[in-house]
Amino acid sequence: MPERAGGRPGGGGPMRPRFGLTLAVTGDCNLRCSYCYAGAKSPRVMPEELGRLAIDRAAASVAPGGRLELGFFGGEPLLESALVLRLAAHARERARRSGVELSVGLTTNGTLSGGAAWELLMLPGLDLTLSLDGPPEVHDRHRRFADGRGSFAAVLSTLRWLRAARREFSAAAVVRPDSLDGLPGALRFLRDEGAARVVLSLDVWADWAPEDLPRLELAVAGCADVWAESPRYFGVAWFDDKAALLAGAGEPVEERCGFGDWELAVAPSGRLYPCERLVAGDRPDNPARLPGLVTDGTAEAPFLPRRFAGRSASACGGCTAGRLCAATCRCNNLVRTGDVSRPDRLLCSLEKACLRETLRSLGRMQLSAAPAV
Repeated sequence: MPERAGGRPGGGGPMRPRFGLTLAVTGDCNLRCSYCYAGAKSPRVMPEELGRLAIDRAAASVAPGGRLELGFFGGEPLLESALVLRLAAHARERARRSGVELSVGLTTNGTLSGGAAWELLMLPGLDLTLSLDGPPEVHDRHRRFADGRGSFAAVLSTLRWLRAARREFSAAAVVRPDSLDGLPGALRFLRDEGAARVVLSLDVWADWAPEDLPRLELAVAGCADVWAESPRYFGVAWFDDKAALLAGAGEPVEERCGFGDWELAVAPSGRLYPCERLVAGDRPDNPARLPGLVTDGTAEAPFLPRRFAGRSASACGGCTAGRLCAATCRCNNLVRTGDVSRPDRLLCSLEKACLRETLRSLGRMQLSAAPAV
């Protein structure tokens, strides 16, 4: 992201038009999902003062009139709902004093909905995402409580309370080799259960075999059909993002991933990471850690860009997808190839399929909208 020349008065550091901060408020979770990338569960909770300091430093990193994008993550953040509510209130006040716009998001497994958790779920302006993989036979395959019970019924109960309260939410569904064949049906289920938008998230930690790639392409085509047949208020990230890029309205390629530059995740310990998905068990020897701690600076000290070791020059210089490609997610690339700038065949196959199917679906929608002659 471009930085404002000269930084803050007095040389306090670079100011950015946008800064993304994710607080992993707890390492604990009430589920034991089989594909969880967060590692061993930890009861450690982020001290409130540490969270406030992280918010203050992130706000100090944004130029007046810019935007602070604050996210809450875990573990399961609703286990610490009262803490999240207090930190969100602090962020609103800090953003007001700093003259910056604030957006607040939260990703939850959706199994908690009482007391402070419900107050948080209904927080005005909160961008809420429920982790829900589809109908029970799909969701409960991997998303289970510690005692082995499936979590679908609890999530569905929360979802229906949200619908009754007219609370908009998105759904995040994990895509794995064992869910590909039923993926279009799962997407249709999520749409019919009221999700305004669905983020289909590829499990980059899974073992993907070469024979899975044609199945992935078929699943993308089926999901594109669901997207094309759905009301315009229903979004699917795979295709919405491509459609925006084709229309010239999407984010430029260099602004899609802040990975340590204008985007940081903070663990309960105060350690820094370039992406919340890399916090894992927040071990001191985690190779994805960035240098330093939140407490290395004061409330008015902006976060400095932290370059992640191993970044290479672009590995895709000859690809014709160019600005239409979203394989710029450095986290995914790092997991798949060990190089933040180099995707593998799986990620490239997904990108090509999404682009192809978006073009096909847009053509189909255009034809269906054309007046009869």
